[in-house]
Amino acid sequence: MASQNAVTEGTPARPRRQARGQQRIEEILHAAAAVFGEQGYDATTTNSIAKRAGISPGSLYQFFKNKDDIARALAEHYATQLTALRAGVFTIENLDGAGLEDTVDAVLGPLVAFNLAHPGFKALFARTDMPAGLRDAVTPIQVTIHHRVADLIAHFMPDRALDDIARIATVSIQLVRGMTPLITEADGPERDALTAELRTAVISYLSQQVARVPQHTRPRAARA
Repeated sequence: MASQNAVTEGTPARPRRQARGQQRIEEILHAAAAVFGEQGYDATTTNSIAKRAGISPGSLYQFFKNKDDIARALAEHYATQLTALRAGVFTIENLDGAGLEDTVDAVLGPLVAFNLAHPGFKALFARTDMPAGLRDAVTPIQVTIHHRVADLIAHFMPDRALDDIARIATVSIQLVRGMTPLITEADGPERDALTAELRTAVISYLSQQVARVPQHTRPRAARA
């Protein structure tokens, strides 16, 4: 009877412990995003993340074994958020009939807003020299974004070869990645001005590509 009571009395505690654990994980990730955004990935330590989260380093290690482990979890969180964003703006169906400038606006605006809302995002996704383990975590969503951007570009350049489309998508994405840190670090009118300059640069580049007569073409195979 005593053992039955122990099980009965102990059962409700497990969901509460799980809920507290999940809340603590979210607090750590939120703190990591803030510290990554302020200090950059390399300069950030687990101690600084724990301090920002208001916990001891020992408590942090109950959930994450090191900084890379935290970064991978944060990257997965961002990937989930980007999936929702991608579904909203990175499809031809959602931009049916829109011109090039309207399409750039529809994609660029949400991307800038996403970076402003997630200060740690650029520290993980914008860098080109990330550690191998972190690269493995973020590569799938980077590849997916590249494919979506390439699909939008192909819509305006139906006669261009696949290799050309992929290259144009890469350059367009790099323009955005290069300007994003400047935009997120600026305030007020300067941020708006930098965003406008980025818009001009992307539209100008893509407009030139649309106007360019392709030197050669080949059928575009369906992307898997």
